[in-house]
Amino acid sequence: MECVEPIRDKKKIEAMKKYLKRTNLRDYLLFVLGINSGLRISDLLSLRVETVHHADRVAIRERKTGKTKDFPLRLACKTAIQEYIKQSGLTTGPLFPSRKGEGALGRVQAYRILSESAKAIGINEASGTHTLRKTFEYHAYKQGVDVTRIQKLLNHSCPSETLRYIGITKDELDDIYFKLDL
Repeated sequence: MECVEPIRDKKKIEAMKKYLKRTNLRDYLLFVLGINSGLRISDLLSLRVETVHHADRVAIRERKTGKTKDFPLRLACKTAIQEYIKQSGLTTGPLFPSRKGEGALGRVQAYRILSESAKAIGINEASGTHTLRKTFEYHAYKQGVDVTRIQKLLNHSCPSETLRYIGITKDELDDIYFKLDL
């Protein structure tokens, strides 16, 4: 599997939102919910309409770890959910249904959607489903959230795992040396 990167530039995040909103509200919701929740793709794709419609919080059991994840839905997520549900007419079932109508959208198709959308707006770094989770982590870290808190949010086993996923670049590390001129 290709190693993907977070979307570090907020302008690119906004461009991705605009592009996806124009092309497909389901895919837009997948992106918005993914970058605002930090959920793994398997957990995102298993969400159900009845779990999120009119909800202030979402509680799930993570497929990978079996741990409970409970988080509040921010306004951007609530708005995207309501727009999508209104447009799609969904009342129950998978939040992200396959276009073929056979259950939920699959991981491979979600990867294609996100990767192709990233390329369409000019993101040249490797992108895919895990980009959503890494983008959440990266921006939490850049806003000053302590690594151990991010670790807890994402149910990582240790801080080193969280740091590895954040994807801090060599330039960002070098910048520490330049700023710390004692």
